[in-house]
Amino acid sequence: MILLRRLLGDVLRRQRQRQGRTLREVSSSARVSLGYLSEVERGQKEASSELLSAICDALDVRMSELMREVSDELALAELARSAAATPSEPVPTPVRPMLGSVSVAGVPPERVTIKAPAEAVDVVAA
Repeated sequence: MILLRRLLGDVLRRQRQRQGRTLREVSSSARVSLGYLSEVERGQKEASSELLSAICDALDVRMSELMREVSDELALAELARSAAATPSEPVPTPVRPMLGSVSVAGVPPERVTIKAPAEAVDVVAA
């Protein structure tokens, strides 16, 4: 199962680490406890929109940029999950629109398997 809170936490942690900042610095600037921010980064707590706004302000990152990165991670995780699905499993709905652009001579689109190199996708398992 793909958990949005884990993907969000991973992206927040990467943003913070790219800036070379500590949890303590960001938690102080965002006015959130260090422990709670740590739990959000580890995907153990859900972050409210108010908390996300405060963290984004502390990191000087637009929330739209953060959510775009999370969305990209989610799309990759969904593709990896569908690639790992056995042929008897249906293709998840978010992937179905992409199948229209895939054509293999003599093979109906619902039989096409999308594969991605394992090292190219970071999948979070529940």
